Amino acid sequence: MPLVTVHVIENVFSKAEKAEMITKLTDTMVAIEGEAMRGVTWVKIEEVPEGQWGIGGNALTAEMVHAIQKGQTAA
Repeated sequence: MPLVTVHVIENVFSKAEKAEMITKLTDTMVAIEGEAMRGVTWVKIEEVPEGQWGIGGNALTAEMVHAIQKGQTAA
């Protein structure tokens, strides 16, 4: 049974966005493996506390990720 784990920084995605991730990732697994996999595909979203995830030597906050999403330079 497939288990898809997604790590995200806390306070970046809303409950609705996380629910959409679960739906779309499940749909993707079904597209690859067939409809019989829908009921046995697990998607787990794990939130990492702000400041405990880094890229390029910099710890990221939700505010920084939101700036990146808007195409702005992270502060």
